[in-house]
Amino acid sequence: MAATAAVAGSIPAEPPLDRRRMVAFLCMVFGMFMAILDIQIVSASLNEIQAGLSASGDEIPWVQTSYLIAEVISIPLSGTLSRVLSTRWMFAISAGGFTLMSLMCATSSSIGEMIVWRAAQGFIGGGMIPTVFAAAFTVFPPSKRSIVSPMIGLVATLAPTIGPTIGGYLTDLFSWHWLFLINIVPGIFVTVSTWALVDFDRPNIELLKSFDWAGLVFMAGFLGCLEYVLEEGPNHDWLQDEAVFACALVCGVSALLFFARAFTARQPIVDLRAFSDRNFAAGCIFSFVMGIGLYGLTYLYPVYLARVRGYSALQIGETMFVSGLCMFATAPIAGKLSAKLDPRLMMAMGFTGFAIGTWIVTGLTKDWDFWELLWPQVLRGCSLMLCMIPINNIALGTLPPERMKNASGLFNLTRNLGGAVGLALINTVLNARWDLHLARLHERFTWANGAALERLDAMRRQFEVLGGDANGMALKALSNTVRVQGLVMSFEDVFLVLTVLFLAMACGTPLIRRPPGAAPAGAGH
Repeated sequence: MAATAAVAGSIPAEPPLDRRRMVAFLCMVFGMFMAILDIQIVSASLNEIQAGLSASGDEIPWVQTSYLIAEVISIPLSGTLSRVLSTRWMFAISAGGFTLMSLMCATSSSIGEMIVWRAAQGFIGGGMIPTVFAAAFTVFPPSKRSIVSPMIGLVATLAPTIGPTIGGYLTDLFSWHWLFLINIVPGIFVTVSTWALVDFDRPNIELLKSFDWAGLVFMAGFLGCLEYVLEEGPNHDWLQDEAVFACALVCGVSALLFFARAFTARQPIVDLRAFSDRNFAAGCIFSFVMGIGLYGLTYLYPVYLARVRGYSALQIGETMFVSGLCMFATAPIAGKLSAKLDPRLMMAMGFTGFAIGTWIVTGLTKDWDFWELLWPQVLRGCSLMLCMIPINNIALGTLPPERMKNASGLFNLTRNLGGAVGLALINTVLNARWDLHLARLHERFTWANGAALERLDAMRRQFEVLGGDANGMALKALSNTVRVQGLVMSFEDVFLVLTVLFLAMACGTPLIRRPPGAAPAGAGH
């Protein structure tokens, strides 16, 4: 009774939601949306950028890779920088720098310039993402998390999903320059508004005296080379490529030095002791796998639609828009459920939805288009929101405020690394299984196979109408059919692997300790 009275007495003491702080936070959330969106909005239009800058096929992937490498270094560093500079200055500098680099990207006249500006854009803008997460869990009281958490969850998952759609429309209607110019006006607004409104904390310049410069170098070598290996490895036979091998070596050595430094330095660049909190560690693991679901499926569906169905960037964007709509619709529902349901139950529901969606696609054929992919995308969109909100709350909801900025960087890093590792594994499995299926299909499509000969003869008769070498054209068409079928079968295998992974995560949710204060399963009024 005494405990109940104490709890009841503490509720009125909680401060009301400050309107100025809420407006300031919304401006920060919008800045985070721009930073996350910029990754996928560009990926949909790399071919147009390649043509505009006269870049080679080997150079153009660096428009993305340079951004991702710089961002993955910036995200964990943001915790230290926001303590030194304060949230206000950290975010205003990040937003302003991101906006300026967007302008420089739009005015690039060569691929070299573009790569430099993209790397600067990723490094400066990457700090916005964890700063928003840290602010959400330190500025607002726990009772407001059912409002704030869905907001940042929606932005973190919606931006990568609708990126290809927006990128396709901008490139189709205007030019690739508008992929960057679209950031200018909103970026100026976010920079000015956060500088004027944010007053969450004060700078602590004294921390610069003990800044761990060696740790920064080791972290940059570790994460930067890791990102490069994961990006380039699947396309260059992994360690068989000299550059990938060299980066893997630098990554390994830097990792050892970074971890040694993290546990011995007086003021480490990243405080890894946050992982001693069981819920934070569990939340990071689930965030890692969610990164695979978020970025991996955002990658897989467009690749299938482009390589098998022959869709344009605009058509792919229109097909993928379903997931974004479902996220938008599910966010408020998930927010209300987070106040009433055990977060572990919500996560189990979310990962089960993921698994059902990918299981449906294991029946993929070369004729699937919008309607066949509708339900898998609906399940993906709804499941992302059901997972994201409780994962955020479990990982960050119980940490003390002094650990929040650092932990937020680590938490967001795990999601990005999950995406990078997921894409590398997806590409590796896709290529390996494609080779295997092609070998098996070639064994069956021989001159002794009556069905294959009938198909070839039917194709030859069709091409005879056009004139020319009907036999050669028929053989080429049959070969292309076999290659497409092998590719479709390899997509089925990848979706099966993802199904098993998501089911395993759904089964693992009971192993997480229920956060103090979280609603038990089925509770709520």
